[in-house]
Amino acid sequence: MSETWLILGASSSVARAFARAVAETGAAILLAGRDRDDLTRTAGDLRVRGAAAAQVLDFDARDLAGHAELARRCDAVEGVLNVFLAFGTMPGQEEIDRDPSLIPGVIESNYTGAVSVLARLAPLLEARGAGKVVVLGSVAGDRGRLKNYVYGSAKAGLHAYLQGLRARLCRKGVTVTTVKPGFMDTAMTWNVPGMFLVASPDRAARAMLRHALKGREVAYVPGFWRLIMTIITAIPERVFKKLSI
Repeated sequence: MSETWLILGASSSVARAFARAVAETGAAILLAGRDRDDLTRTAGDLRVRGAAAAQVLDFDARDLAGHAELARRCDAVEGVLNVFLAFGTMPGQEEIDRDPSLIPGVIESNYTGAVSVLARLAPLLEARGAGKVVVLGSVAGDRGRLKNYVYGSAKAGLHAYLQGLRARLCRKGVTVTTVKPGFMDTAMTWNVPGMFLVASPDRAARAMLRHALKGREVAYVPGFWRLIMTIITAIPERVFKKLSI
């Protein structure tokens, strides 16, 4: 049966790397995002790399009204439909503290937009009785930290939503994998102080695809972040609130 990957937020470095990995499997790819020129160039590269087809769809995570049209376009795809959701924004916490008007954008980009588009795609996946959903969360959602608690709260909400979506879709043969990456070398982390153990988008994307193909429920990328976050979440609140992390 033919297989198509819908990649949401396809202009990001990790989404582009994931698309390259998928192209090598021979699947068809739908690149959804705002920068049509960039995505058109990427589509040409993916076809050279082995993708059965590569097309571009207009998509804006914050344009909730447009998500229904995206779902309608995807409903016309034959065979198995898979989804990789990679969009999001991460302004610095200090920047948000200075300008609270940034908060709605953070919530829309990292939570509301994701929930909206997934809610519209879920019936399509259920009807086909197969498919994979892979969503880029963050280790920031595991615990509210002084340095990024607005962003982290949005990711925490997304993680909870994905748990419920996973329970819903597993009954129809669809897997949902929540990926919790640590620091990656992307536009979101450039010039951000305190970065350590930074992973390349290519290695991270290939790990994400492996976890998706295995049907993992939650995957930390790289894997050592599971241990790091286990330690961080175990710190008592009375101690944790005094740490500058």
